[in-house]
Amino acid sequence: MEKKGKKALDRKEPFQISCFYIGEAMCGIDINMVQEINKQLDFTVVPHAPDYVLGIMNLRGKIVTIIDLSKKLGFSYSRMTDNTRIIIVESKEEYIGLLVDKVTDVVLADWDKVSSPPSNIKGLKGKYFQGVYKSKTKLVAILDIEEVLSSD
Repeated sequence: MEKKGKKALDRKEPFQISCFYIGEAMCGIDINMVQEINKQLDFTVVPHAPDYVLGIMNLRGKIVTIIDLSKKLGFSYSRMTDNTRIIIVESKEEYIGLLVDKVTDVVLADWDKVSSPPSNIKGLKGKYFQGVYKSKTKLVAILDIEEVLSSD
């Protein structure tokens, strides 16, 4: 049985990737996963949480858990800058905020230009990726957000 999210590679129709940087790595997620992009960086620290959990925030009455996506994927902690953003996604009926270094743009992609995920990118586990999209000007690692959020 295939994991949820991995089946998406069988699609024939074009899709949109919301692109962002984690350190020097350009990553992206299917835009349908994105609830919103927020630059509010005020959150409350949660004691005894895993090191990649930065805290929680109240977003219009909903509690959002904020994770440092860079740390979760095996990089060092993200630095807070003017470009830092929180990408809000919904997973298992819970809102999660993914702290990223910089949001760039949205890319229209074709599944036939998505190659298999690498087994290792700077120490990252290939299981976190749906694949790598190659356009004429960009190479975007497409994250499998459900896999990232379900792993410890």
